[in-house]
Amino acid sequence: MLKAWKKQDPPPQRVKPIPIAVIRRICAIAQALPPDSTLMQAAADMIIIAFFFLLRPGEYTDSPSDTTPFTLGDVQLFVGQRRLNLDTASDSELLLARSASLTFTTQKNGVPNEVIKLGRSGHPFCCPTLAIIRRVIHLRSSNAPPSTPLARAYFSTGTRSVTPALITKILRDAVKYLGTDLGFLPEEVSARSLRAGGAMALLVSKVDPDMIQLLGRWRSDEMFRYLHLTAEPITKDFARRMLTADYTITPGQLVPSY
Repeated sequence: MLKAWKKQDPPPQRVKPIPIAVIRRICAIAQALPPDSTLMQAAADMIIIAFFFLLRPGEYTDSPSDTTPFTLGDVQLFVGQRRLNLDTASDSELLLARSASLTFTTQKNGVPNEVIKLGRSGHPFCCPTLAIIRRVIHLRSSNAPPSTPLARAYFSTGTRSVTPALITKILRDAVKYLGTDLGFLPEEVSARSLRAGGAMALLVSKVDPDMIQLLGRWRSDEMFRYLHLTAEPITKDFARRMLTADYTITPGQLVPSY
């Protein structure tokens, strides 16, 4: 049984979590791109979606993987509690949506028909709901079937895919631009960094780790042990606090040594 458990949730690959400064940089670039930059716009949207929904590369890119990407048919948009009909709602109606959800079908470590729903971030571009709306509008305008991955871009000459390699390049370019103040080098990040980055943002924001684990669908706390030790805002005050933590020991009390 233990072997099967480990197979479900393998040890996390040690990637540097992407901080929100990198996401903001990518969003700023995407907003300035010309309208015909379809693939790069799609990549920016998928980066936003992956960061906020804590997705694995195989879930938010359109490439062969051990899991399956989220598709147009997996999306729901809501105005309040009212679910919009993605087949009949106008683009302007879609843009009124205040929250968006993704439904798990065959994604790795996801419970079939489980739904994860997020509201708006408050940012006019860097928002998971708005990113999903943009993907829906683009795919609908090309008459894409519901089985189409969100990470696919349509052109007059055919389609192109947002791949892990493209995501990694965009992330590394943004890290290189922002410089060494981030605390890591461009080659230390990859498409896998977005999932860890989203979890780190929630952790530093003091969201309950159990809720983060549910959102990220981790079967164990291995990732959180790594993130806790990596998060400078969490650990920077430890030494000062330890220095003032005076205590006494009850006579005869023993502390286990591991």
